[in-house]
Amino acid sequence: MTDKKAITEEYENRAKNTLKAELKRRGITYARLAELLTERGVSENERNLTNKISRGSFTTAFFLMVMDVIGANTLQLET
Repeated sequence: MTDKKAITEEYENRAKNTLKAELKRRGITYARLAELLTERGVSENERNLTNKISRGSFTTAFFLMVMDVIGANTLQLET
């Protein structure tokens, strides 16, 4: 594995874990997240969300959209 790939995977894991933690903190399931996204005009089903989030390789736009629909207005990143 190249250093760049390892670094990328590290950040993908951090993004995934951050998103999962925020969902858990608010008691929001993937099914509910799908509903919230659909209300905003974004068609995602529970299975797609489960796969996308578990991979951790989603876009920044997706990350921000999820944070917005779940009401996460602030985020503290640990280094």
